[in-house]
This record gives sequence, structure tokens and C-alpha cells, in this order.
Amino acid sequence: MTAPEIALARVAHLLELNRLDQALDELNRLPAALAVDPAAFRLRAAALTGLDRWDDVVAVARQGLAETGPDAELLGRLGLALRHRREFAPAERALLDALAIEPENPWLLCQYADLCSAVGQTDKAERLVARAAAIVPDAPAVFASRFQLAYARGDDRAAERIAREFLGAWPGSPAALALHGVAAARRGRVGAAHRAFGEAVAQDPTDADYAEAAWETRVYAHPLLVPLRPLYRLGILRTWLLAIGVVVLLNLVGLDLLAGLFGLAWMLFCVWSWIAPALVRRLVLGRWRS
Repeated sequence: MTAPEIALARVAHLLELNRLDQALDELNRLPAALAVDPAAFRLRAAALTGLDRWDDVVAVARQGLAETGPDAELLGRLGLALRHRREFAPAERALLDALAIEPENPWLLCQYADLCSAVGQTDKAERLVARAAAIVPDAPAVFASRFQLAYARGDDRAAERIAREFLGAWPGSPAALALHGVAAARRGRVGAAHRAFGEAVAQDPTDADYAEAAWETRVYAHPLLVPLRPLYRLGILRTWLLAIGVVVLLNLVGLDLLAGLFGLAWMLFCVWSWIAPALVRRLVLGRWRS
């Protein structure tokens, strides 16, 4: 293996370990001739993607395409970053150009599916995910795209089932654990969500997003916030509509006193929902610092 190949392999290994900042440092130390190699651009774009530095991903991908010509992975990274910047039309153009080069690339198919889910084209997204799944049914990207599609359709139960399947296929995977945590949190099971995110952090302590999610769910799993769990499960609008419906129904059947008591309880619940999260955050943060 030549010296340039060794240098790029070292960067790729750092990416596998999710040591993204170190990978970027290694890339910055590459000699000028090697820094413009297509593989170097791909590795840099991948590291920046992992750090959610979308503006930098766009810049690197475009520079790489200008320097080295059409490249399916760089076009895919460009489409992914533009989607996160909500520039959907150029994101689609980049992904279509990538798929013109590698039409059966499962990762590219999943990126295009995620874009379609984001803009409400769920039927098209389903077809794209099915194509990717036919090639590599247990790929993490396929599970993630199926998960996103389920949420785009408002099907929390399906999303939770997909998260369980992902975890079953990839036990111990931080990404699978994180999706399992997201699904549990969306269904109001904040204790299970906290455990899932905590395990994700244990598997990958370098990921700041997992650590932040673990801290957030630790807050919402606090006993003082147990009364608010229906609010997290149903959402603010549906909870308000349900409460108003109960008050109206009690008044219609002549139970005015009960309606008043329920209204008072609802007012206290609202006040608690405003002050309790901030209070618990201070308590949890104080214990964490100590």
C-alpha cells in the first residue's frame, strides 16, 4: 500500500470510529496533491455530514465535483446537505444526477426517498425504499428511510415497529438505539427513550446528539413530570381539544360543578406544564454538575 493510500485509509478508519474531528485534522494535513483526490473529497464530505455541518458539506461537494468531475457519492452528499438546508429542488437535481451514475446504489435510493418523504411524496418514497430494500434489505440506511417514511405518514406505531426491527437486525447499533429512543419518546414512553439513548451514548460516547437526547429524556423521565406524559404523547393541540371537549360535554349533560372542577384541574395542569420542565431541568443539571 502506498503512502497516500495509507493516509486515506487512516482517515477512513477514523470515520468508522466516529472520530470525525480527528478525521478532518488528518485530511487538513494531507499534501496538496492528495487533498484534491476524489477519495479525499468523499472522506471530507462524509466527516462534515457526521458533524451536521451542512453548509460545509455543500461547499466541499461542489468543490470536489468541480475538481474531479461527476461523482455519485459527492452528488449524494450534496443532495443530502441541500435537503437539510430545505433547498429541495437542487437537492433533487443532485440526487437524480447521482442515481444516473449509480442507479442501484441503495444509499442514494434512500437519500432520494428521504427527500420525497420530506416534501410529502410518500408513495414515491415507498417505491424508492422498496428498491433499496430489494438490494440490501437489512442496511441501516434502509431502516432509517422506512422509519422516516412512517413518520411522514403520521404512523407512529409503524415507526416504532421499524425501530424494533432495526435494533433486532443491528443489536447494539447506536443509530438503531437512537431511532428506538425517538420512537419511544414520540409515543410518550420517556423512560424507555432515556434508556435507549443512554445505551446509544454507551456505544458511541463521541456523538453529541446522542448525549443531548439522553439528557433531554432524562429530564422528561423525572417523576415530577409524570403527570405531563399524556401531553407528550398526544401533543398540545390534541390535549387541548380533548380537555375542551370534556368541559363542553359535562356542561351539556348538566354536570356544571364537575365541569368547573375539571376546568380548575385543567388550569392547574397547564400551570404545572409551564413551570415543571424548567424546574426539573435545573434539578437534573444541578445533580449532573455535582
